[in-house]
Amino acid sequence: MKFADEFRNKAIAQGIARAIGAEVSSQRAYRFMEFCGGHTHAISRYGLEDLLPANVRMIHGPGCPVCVLPASRIDMAIRLVDRPEVALCVYGDLMRAPGSQGQSLLRAKALGADIRMVYSTLDAIRLAEQAPSREVVFFAIGFETTTPPTAVMIRIAEKKRLKGLSVFCNHVLTPSAMHSILENPKIRDTGGVPIDGFIGPAHVSTIIGTQPYEPLAEQFGKPIVIAGFEPLDVLQAILMLVRQVNEDRNEVENQYSRVVTREGNRRAKDEVSQIFELRAQFEWRGLGLVPNSGLKLKPAYAQFDAETRFAIHDLRVADNPACECCAILRGAKRPVDCKLFGTVCTPETPMGSCMVSSEGACAAYWTYGRVRDEPLRRTS
Repeated sequence: MKFADEFRNKAIAQGIARAIGAEVSSQRAYRFMEFCGGHTHAISRYGLEDLLPANVRMIHGPGCPVCVLPASRIDMAIRLVDRPEVALCVYGDLMRAPGSQGQSLLRAKALGADIRMVYSTLDAIRLAEQAPSREVVFFAIGFETTTPPTAVMIRIAEKKRLKGLSVFCNHVLTPSAMHSILENPKIRDTGGVPIDGFIGPAHVSTIIGTQPYEPLAEQFGKPIVIAGFEPLDVLQAILMLVRQVNEDRNEVENQYSRVVTREGNRRAKDEVSQIFELRAQFEWRGLGLVPNSGLKLKPAYAQFDAETRFAIHDLRVADNPACECCAILRGAKRPVDCKLFGTVCTPETPMGSCMVSSEGACAAYWTYGRVRDEPLRRTS
Protein backbone atom coordinates (compact mmCIF):
# COMPACT_ATOMS: atom_id res chain seq x y z
CA MET A 1 0.00 0.00 0.00
CA LYS A 2 1.57 3.27 -1.14
CA PHE A 3 2.40 5.73 1.66
CA ALA A 4 2.13 2.88 4.19
CA ASP A 5 4.38 -0.04 3.21
CA GLU A 6 7.42 2.15 2.66
CA PHE A 7 7.10 3.37 6.24
CA ARG A 8 6.97 -0.20 7.60
CA ASN A 9 10.23 -1.49 6.09
CA LYS A 10 11.86 -3.94 8.49
CA ALA A 11 15.45 -3.37 7.39
CA ILE A 12 15.14 0.41 7.68
CA ALA A 13 13.52 0.04 11.10
CA GLN A 14 16.39 -2.11 12.29
CA GLY A 15 18.83 0.45 10.93
CA ILE A 16 17.17 3.31 12.83
CA ALA A 17 17.09 1.16 15.96
CA ARG A 18 20.85 0.54 15.62
CA ALA A 19 21.39 4.30 15.27
CA ILE A 20 19.38 4.92 18.44
CA GLY A 21 21.39 2.26 20.26
CA ALA A 22 24.65 3.81 19.10
CA GLU A 23 23.71 7.34 20.11
CA VAL A 24 22.14 6.88 23.55
CA SER A 25 24.37 7.44 26.53
CA SER A 26 24.58 4.59 29.02
CA GLN A 27 24.95 7.21 31.74
CA ARG A 28 21.39 8.49 31.59
CA ALA A 29 17.75 7.53 31.09
CA TYR A 30 15.57 8.78 28.21
CA ARG A 31 11.84 9.08 28.97
CA PHE A 32 9.62 10.20 26.11
CA MET A 33 5.84 10.60 26.16
CA GLU A 34 3.79 9.92 23.05
CA PHE A 35 0.70 12.11 23.33
CA CYS A 36 -1.53 10.27 20.85
CA GLY A 37 -3.07 6.84 21.09
CA GLY A 38 -2.18 6.34 17.43
CA HIS A 39 1.50 6.39 18.42
CA THR A 40 0.83 4.09 21.39
CA HIS A 41 -0.82 1.57 19.09
CA ALA A 42 2.04 1.79 16.55
CA ILE A 43 4.54 1.16 19.36
CA SER A 44 2.57 -1.85 20.61
CA ARG A 45 1.53 -3.26 17.23
CA TYR A 46 5.04 -3.24 15.74
CA GLY A 47 6.89 -4.07 18.97
CA LEU A 48 8.99 -0.90 18.75
CA GLU A 49 9.90 -0.91 22.45
CA ASP A 50 11.65 -4.24 21.86
CA LEU A 51 14.00 -2.44 19.46
CA LEU A 52 14.97 0.26 21.96
CA PRO A 53 17.82 0.22 24.46
CA ALA A 54 16.75 -0.51 28.05
CA ASN A 55 17.34 3.08 29.13
CA VAL A 56 14.90 4.48 26.53
CA ARG A 57 11.37 4.32 27.88
CA MET A 58 8.13 5.33 26.17
CA ILE A 59 5.46 6.85 28.41
CA HIS A 60 1.89 6.64 27.17
CA GLY A 61 -0.01 9.92 27.33
CA PRO A 62 -3.63 11.12 27.05
CA GLY A 63 -4.39 8.97 24.00
CA CYS A 64 -7.53 10.24 22.34
CA PRO A 65 -10.55 12.50 22.94
CA VAL A 66 -12.69 9.60 24.20
CA CYS A 67 -9.96 8.62 26.68
CA VAL A 68 -9.80 12.09 28.22
CA LEU A 69 -13.51 12.88 28.18
CA PRO A 70 -14.55 13.07 31.85
CA ALA A 71 -17.45 11.08 33.24
CA SER A 72 -19.25 14.35 33.96
CA ARG A 73 -19.70 15.11 30.25
CA ILE A 74 -21.24 11.68 29.66
CA ASP A 75 -23.61 12.30 32.59
CA MET A 76 -24.52 15.70 31.13
CA ALA A 77 -25.30 14.11 27.75
CA ILE A 78 -27.50 11.50 29.44
CA ARG A 79 -29.40 14.24 31.28
CA LEU A 80 -29.83 16.01 27.96
CA VAL A 81 -31.24 12.98 26.19
CA ASP A 82 -33.67 12.40 29.07
CA ARG A 83 -35.67 15.16 27.39
CA PRO A 84 -38.23 13.44 25.13
CA GLU A 85 -37.80 15.92 22.29
CA VAL A 86 -34.03 15.34 21.97
CA ALA A 87 -32.28 13.00 19.52
CA LEU A 88 -28.57 12.77 20.35
CA CYS A 89 -26.11 12.03 17.51
CA VAL A 90 -22.83 10.44 18.62
CA TYR A 91 -19.85 8.63 17.13
CA GLY A 92 -19.80 4.91 17.86
CA ASP A 93 -16.70 4.94 20.08
CA LEU A 94 -18.51 7.16 22.57
CA MET A 95 -21.34 4.72 23.22
CA ARG A 96 -19.48 2.76 25.90
CA ALA A 97 -17.47 5.65 27.39
CA PRO A 98 -18.03 5.47 31.15
CA GLY A 99 -20.14 7.98 33.02
CA SER A 100 -20.60 7.91 36.77
CA GLN A 101 -22.16 4.99 38.63
CA GLY A 102 -21.93 2.64 35.66
CA GLN A 103 -23.83 4.91 33.29
CA SER A 104 -23.08 5.07 29.56
CA LEU A 105 -24.83 6.24 26.42
CA LEU A 106 -25.23 2.61 25.34
CA ARG A 107 -27.08 1.84 28.57
CA ALA A 108 -29.21 4.97 28.18
CA LYS A 109 -30.12 3.90 24.64
CA ALA A 110 -31.06 0.44 25.90
CA LEU A 111 -33.41 2.15 28.36
CA GLY A 112 -35.15 3.98 25.54
CA ALA A 113 -33.22 7.21 24.97
CA ASP A 114 -33.14 8.49 21.37
CA ILE A 115 -29.40 8.14 20.63
CA ARG A 116 -28.25 7.74 17.03
CA MET A 117 -24.77 6.57 16.00
CA VAL A 118 -23.38 8.67 13.14
CA TYR A 119 -20.30 8.57 10.93
CA SER A 120 -19.97 12.30 10.26
CA THR A 121 -21.47 15.68 10.97
CA LEU A 122 -23.39 15.36 7.68
CA ASP A 123 -25.45 12.54 9.20
CA ALA A 124 -26.63 14.93 11.92
CA ILE A 125 -27.58 17.51 9.30
CA ARG A 126 -29.57 14.91 7.35
CA LEU A 127 -31.43 13.85 10.49
CA ALA A 128 -32.26 17.47 11.31
CA GLU A 129 -33.65 17.91 7.79
CA GLN A 130 -35.64 14.66 7.90
CA ALA A 131 -37.06 15.18 11.42
CA PRO A 132 -37.74 18.92 11.79
CA SER A 133 -39.91 18.31 14.85
CA ARG A 134 -36.99 16.78 16.78
CA GLU A 135 -34.26 18.62 18.67
CA VAL A 136 -31.18 17.06 17.06
CA VAL A 137 -28.04 17.48 19.19
CA PHE A 138 -24.62 16.54 17.82
CA PHE A 139 -22.16 15.32 20.49
CA ALA A 140 -19.09 17.17 19.16
CA ILE A 141 -15.86 15.66 20.46
CA GLY A 142 -12.25 15.66 19.41
CA PHE A 143 -8.90 17.38 19.41
CA GLU A 144 -8.16 20.09 16.84
CA THR A 145 -8.50 17.56 14.00
CA THR A 146 -12.26 17.17 14.23
CA THR A 147 -13.16 20.74 15.18
CA PRO A 148 -13.22 22.10 11.59
CA PRO A 149 -15.96 19.64 10.46
CA THR A 150 -18.10 20.77 13.40
CA ALA A 151 -17.57 24.40 12.37
CA VAL A 152 -18.60 23.56 8.81
CA MET A 153 -21.69 21.77 10.10
CA ILE A 154 -22.78 24.90 11.94
CA ARG A 155 -22.19 26.96 8.81
CA ILE A 156 -24.41 24.59 6.81
CA ALA A 157 -27.10 24.56 9.52
CA GLU A 158 -27.11 28.35 9.52
CA LYS A 159 -27.35 28.51 5.73
CA LYS A 160 -30.17 25.94 5.64
CA ARG A 161 -31.90 27.55 8.63
CA LEU A 162 -32.04 24.28 10.54
CA LYS A 163 -33.58 25.54 13.76
CA GLY A 164 -33.68 22.09 15.37
CA LEU A 165 -29.93 21.36 15.20
CA SER A 166 -27.45 22.16 17.98
CA VAL A 167 -24.03 21.08 19.26
CA PHE A 168 -22.93 19.70 22.64
CA CYS A 169 -19.36 20.94 22.35
CA ASN A 170 -16.49 18.88 23.82
CA HIS A 171 -13.65 19.97 21.54
CA VAL A 172 -10.33 20.30 23.36
CA LEU A 173 -6.84 21.64 22.65
CA THR A 174 -3.69 19.53 22.84
CA PRO A 175 -0.98 22.15 23.62
CA SER A 176 -2.91 23.18 26.76
CA ALA A 177 -3.01 19.55 27.91
CA MET A 178 0.73 19.13 27.31
CA HIS A 179 1.31 22.28 29.38
CA SER A 180 -0.79 20.80 32.19
CA ILE A 181 1.08 17.48 32.10
CA LEU A 182 4.42 19.27 32.44
CA GLU A 183 3.37 21.42 35.39
CA ASN A 184 0.77 19.16 37.01
CA PRO A 185 1.53 18.74 40.75
CA LYS A 186 0.01 15.25 40.63
CA ILE A 187 2.98 14.23 38.49
CA ARG A 188 5.61 16.26 40.29
CA ASP A 189 4.56 15.47 43.85
CA THR A 190 3.58 11.82 43.68
CA GLY A 191 6.77 10.46 42.23
CA GLY A 192 5.36 10.44 38.75
CA VAL A 193 7.49 9.81 35.73
CA PRO A 194 9.79 12.63 34.59
CA ILE A 195 9.48 13.42 30.90
CA ASP A 196 12.49 14.27 28.77
CA GLY A 197 10.58 14.98 25.56
CA PHE A 198 7.36 14.52 23.60
CA ILE A 199 6.34 12.80 20.40
CA GLY A 200 3.74 15.32 19.31
CA PRO A 201 0.37 14.62 17.69
CA ALA A 202 0.29 13.93 13.96
CA HIS A 203 -3.28 14.55 12.78
CA VAL A 204 -3.74 17.47 15.17
CA SER A 205 -0.63 19.13 13.80
CA THR A 206 -1.90 18.96 10.23
CA ILE A 207 -4.45 21.55 11.41
CA ILE A 208 -2.58 23.68 13.95
CA GLY A 209 0.96 23.25 12.58
CA THR A 210 4.08 23.05 14.73
CA GLN A 211 4.12 26.66 15.88
CA PRO A 212 1.81 26.24 18.94
CA TYR A 213 4.31 23.82 20.53
CA GLU A 214 7.22 26.26 20.42
CA PRO A 215 6.33 28.08 23.70
CA LEU A 216 6.10 24.70 25.49
CA ALA A 217 9.55 23.63 24.35
CA GLU A 218 11.01 26.95 25.42
CA GLN A 219 9.17 27.32 28.76
CA PHE A 220 9.73 23.79 30.03
CA GLY A 221 12.97 23.01 28.25
CA LYS A 222 11.58 19.87 26.60
CA PRO A 223 12.16 18.81 22.99
CA ILE A 224 9.07 18.00 20.93
CA VAL A 225 9.06 16.06 17.66
CA ILE A 226 5.87 15.91 15.59
CA ALA A 227 5.66 12.42 14.09
CA GLY A 228 3.47 10.32 11.81
CA PHE A 229 1.81 7.10 12.93
CA GLU A 230 3.80 4.53 10.95
CA PRO A 231 6.57 2.56 12.71
CA LEU A 232 9.42 4.27 10.85
CA ASP A 233 7.89 7.65 11.74
CA VAL A 234 7.90 6.80 15.43
CA LEU A 235 11.43 5.34 15.44
CA GLN A 236 12.82 8.34 13.58
CA ALA A 237 11.09 10.66 16.06
CA ILE A 238 12.71 8.79 18.95
CA LEU A 239 16.11 9.15 17.29
CA MET A 240 15.50 12.89 16.81
CA LEU A 241 14.54 13.22 20.50
CA VAL A 242 17.63 11.29 21.62
CA ARG A 243 19.83 13.62 19.58
CA GLN A 244 18.17 16.72 21.05
CA VAL A 245 18.62 15.42 24.59
CA ASN A 246 22.27 14.54 23.94
CA GLU A 247 22.91 17.97 22.46
CA ASP A 248 20.93 19.75 25.22
CA ARG A 249 18.54 21.22 22.65
CA ASN A 250 14.87 21.93 23.34
CA GLU A 251 13.33 22.53 19.95
CA VAL A 252 10.19 21.65 18.04
CA GLU A 253 11.12 19.43 15.12
CA ASN A 254 8.85 18.11 12.40
CA GLN A 255 9.37 14.47 11.42
CA TYR A 256 5.96 14.42 9.70
CA SER A 257 7.01 17.02 7.12
CA ARG A 258 5.23 15.17 4.31
CA VAL A 259 1.96 16.42 5.82
CA VAL A 260 2.59 18.99 8.58
CA THR A 261 3.83 22.56 8.17
CA ARG A 262 4.74 25.17 10.76
CA GLU A 263 1.62 27.20 9.97
CA GLY A 264 -0.85 24.33 9.67
CA ASN A 265 -4.07 24.51 7.70
CA ARG A 266 -4.92 28.22 7.65
CA ARG A 267 -8.37 27.76 6.10
CA ALA A 268 -9.39 25.24 8.76
CA LYS A 269 -8.02 27.43 11.55
CA ASP A 270 -9.88 30.47 10.21
CA GLU A 271 -13.14 28.53 10.06
CA VAL A 272 -12.72 27.34 13.65
CA SER A 273 -11.79 30.80 14.95
CA GLN A 274 -14.95 32.30 13.46
CA ILE A 275 -17.27 29.82 15.18
CA PHE A 276 -15.54 28.92 18.47
CA GLU A 277 -13.87 30.67 21.39
CA LEU A 278 -11.88 29.47 24.40
CA ARG A 279 -13.52 28.28 27.59
CA ALA A 280 -11.83 29.56 30.74
CA GLN A 281 -11.28 25.93 31.74
CA PHE A 282 -12.39 22.45 30.77
CA GLU A 283 -12.26 19.17 32.63
CA TRP A 284 -10.04 16.37 31.28
CA ARG A 285 -10.18 12.86 32.67
CA GLY A 286 -6.92 12.37 34.55
CA LEU A 287 -5.83 16.01 34.36
CA GLY A 288 -8.73 17.75 36.08
CA LEU A 289 -9.65 21.31 35.15
CA VAL A 290 -7.19 22.60 32.54
CA PRO A 291 -7.22 26.37 31.80
CA ASN A 292 -7.90 27.45 28.21
CA SER A 293 -8.07 23.85 26.99
CA GLY A 294 -11.62 23.63 25.65
CA LEU A 295 -13.75 25.37 23.06
CA LYS A 296 -17.32 26.66 23.10
CA LEU A 297 -19.49 28.38 20.52
CA LYS A 298 -19.25 32.13 20.24
CA PRO A 299 -22.30 34.11 21.43
CA ALA A 300 -23.22 34.84 17.81
CA TYR A 301 -23.90 31.10 17.40
CA ALA A 302 -25.68 30.57 20.74
CA GLN A 303 -28.74 29.24 18.91
CA PHE A 304 -26.62 26.20 17.95
CA ASP A 305 -25.14 25.73 21.45
CA ALA A 306 -26.95 22.86 23.22
CA GLU A 307 -25.56 23.89 26.64
CA THR A 308 -27.16 27.31 26.27
CA ARG A 309 -30.28 26.12 24.50
CA PHE A 310 -31.16 23.49 27.11
CA ALA A 311 -29.59 25.20 30.16
CA ILE A 312 -27.16 22.34 30.78
CA HIS A 313 -24.97 23.02 33.79
CA ASP A 314 -21.49 21.68 34.53
CA LEU A 315 -21.30 18.61 36.75
CA ARG A 316 -18.53 17.21 38.90
CA VAL A 317 -18.69 13.45 39.38
CA ALA A 318 -16.21 10.91 40.71
CA ASP A 319 -14.48 8.30 38.58
CA ASN A 320 -14.51 4.61 39.47
CA PRO A 321 -11.90 4.50 42.29
CA ALA A 322 -10.72 1.03 41.26
CA CYS A 323 -9.91 2.15 37.69
CA GLU A 324 -6.42 3.56 37.06
CA CYS A 325 -7.27 5.30 33.78
CA CYS A 326 -6.61 8.75 35.27
CA ALA A 327 -3.04 7.82 36.27
CA ILE A 328 -2.46 6.03 32.94
CA LEU A 329 -3.54 9.12 30.99
CA ARG A 330 -0.96 11.21 32.89
CA GLY A 331 1.77 8.66 32.21
CA ALA A 332 2.12 7.94 35.94
CA LYS A 333 1.07 4.29 35.55
CA ARG A 334 0.90 1.63 32.84
CA PRO A 335 -2.16 -0.45 32.02
CA VAL A 336 -0.70 -3.50 33.78
CA ASP A 337 -0.49 -1.46 37.00
CA CYS A 338 -4.31 -1.46 37.17
CA LYS A 339 -5.74 -4.41 39.05
CA LEU A 340 -8.83 -4.35 36.80
CA PHE A 341 -6.80 -4.72 33.58
CA GLY A 342 -7.35 -8.08 31.93
CA THR A 343 -9.52 -9.32 34.80
CA VAL A 344 -12.88 -7.59 34.95
CA CYS A 345 -11.76 -4.96 32.39
CA THR A 346 -11.32 -6.25 28.83
CA PRO A 347 -12.45 -4.89 25.44
CA GLU A 348 -15.62 -6.96 25.83
CA THR A 349 -16.29 -5.63 29.35
CA PRO A 350 -14.45 -2.26 29.52
CA MET A 351 -14.47 -0.45 32.86
CA GLY A 352 -12.38 2.60 31.91
CA SER A 353 -12.05 4.89 28.93
CA CYS A 354 -8.53 3.61 28.10
CA MET A 355 -10.05 0.19 27.36
CA VAL A 356 -13.25 1.55 25.79
CA SER A 357 -11.45 3.58 23.15
CA SER A 358 -9.76 1.71 20.31
CA GLU A 359 -6.93 4.26 20.66
CA GLY A 360 -6.54 3.82 24.43
CA ALA A 361 -3.35 2.50 26.02
CA CYS A 362 -5.20 -0.37 27.75
CA ALA A 363 -6.79 -1.42 24.46
CA ALA A 364 -3.35 -1.34 22.79
CA TYR A 365 -1.76 -3.52 25.49
CA TRP A 366 -4.62 -5.99 25.30
CA THR A 367 -4.95 -6.09 21.52
CA TYR A 368 -1.26 -6.56 20.74
CA GLY A 369 -0.39 -8.82 23.66
CA ARG A 370 2.11 -6.47 25.27
CA VAL A 371 0.88 -7.75 28.61
CA ARG A 372 3.11 -10.81 28.60
CA ASP A 373 6.25 -8.76 27.82
CA GLU A 374 5.66 -6.16 30.51
CA PRO A 375 7.11 -8.04 33.54
CA LEU A 376 10.34 -8.62 31.61
CA ARG A 377 10.68 -4.93 30.67
CA ARG A 378 9.87 -3.73 34.17
CA THR A 379 12.56 -5.93 35.74
CA SER A 380 15.19 -4.96 33.16
